[in-house]
Amino acid sequence: METFHLYAATAAGIEAIAGRELKDLGYQTQVENGRIKFDGTMEDIIKANLWLRTADRIKIIIAEFKATTFEELFDKVNALPWEHFMPMDAAFPVNGRSKNSKLHSVPDIQAISKKAIVNKLSAVYHRRTRLPETGATFPVEVAVRDDQVMVTLDTTGDSLFKRGYRQAKGAAPMKENMAAALIKLTSWWPDMPLVDPTCGSGTIPIEAALIGRNIAPGINRSFVCEDWHADYKEISQKLREEARTQENHEIDLDIYGSDIDGSMIEVAKVNANAAGVLHDIEFKQVAVQDFKTDKINGVIISNPPYGERMKDKEKVEVMYRQMGKAFKPLTSWSKYIITADLDFEQFYGERATKKRKLYNGALRTDYFQYWGHKIR
Repeated sequence: METFHLYAATAAGIEAIAGRELKDLGYQTQVENGRIKFDGTMEDIIKANLWLRTADRIKIIIAEFKATTFEELFDKVNALPWEHFMPMDAAFPVNGRSKNSKLHSVPDIQAISKKAIVNKLSAVYHRRTRLPETGATFPVEVAVRDDQVMVTLDTTGDSLFKRGYRQAKGAAPMKENMAAALIKLTSWWPDMPLVDPTCGSGTIPIEAALIGRNIAPGINRSFVCEDWHADYKEISQKLREEARTQENHEIDLDIYGSDIDGSMIEVAKVNANAAGVLHDIEFKQVAVQDFKTDKINGVIISNPPYGERMKDKEKVEVMYRQMGKAFKPLTSWSKYIITADLDFEQFYGERATKKRKLYNGALRTDYFQYWGHKIR
């Protein structure tokens, strides 16, 4: 089976986590800004799509080269072996990106690259009329940065954060892969209590339950590459059957999600049920200031409303103070709070043990970490 040069695309700040996931799957990796490069066959591509919790998508790197004129871009894209990747009836939308490059017009990058691919495939398949583009979709991206071009083929389709279980959502839902990354950045293990006191539509508790049960995050969705060849559907089916055998339904999970909004608790339950983990999570309507527990050595993860998401800044600051007061007695618990408010510590009432810069979509945030002292 052919081996491809690949990369897993990630949000800024979580490359190392996705890289560790790939290493755990058995791959040698090269971590770069926003991506992790690795090599693999089509079976590896489907496996990575199926199992990676923190990545956005898996791409085949078709070529990398320098181009400073559109004529050069056309010639080099046209010279690539597109017939090796696409059949005659392939649909191939072309997306473009550009940064710090002489080729700065994205519409022109897309149009010229599309024309080059059409020209090549028409010649190879002896087409005198327009290519039909009625078959499977092969999404192409031509990204130019510092005059260096990377041409890729997306194998994922809809981003990997779309697990398929979100039936409903709130005003500012967190992406599923970002929620998984927040969990993986904590000290939590499946045999420990985990609490999300601002759970909203339930994404963090649901992702924790999927991790705890070792349920593949992509098990209930499809990937665009599965339609490229009948053999790929068979490979996917085999990998999905193997993934089901690796699920852990013996462990007892202690995961709790609460929110002040009772309607969001109902939404969270619907989503957890769609993910198949409703029985693993206790959801309850509770305000942050009323949260109490007698349990020890747990982990709290919170994505509270913050300035950009909740326009009333005073209400946000009151919530931060309430969190600090409610969590202070829990000395054996580690607490992790993500927010775009850089003054969070001032209102929470305690300096963080550690902070980590992350991007929640395009929004710069900090992940404030307060490490607990375990009771032996």
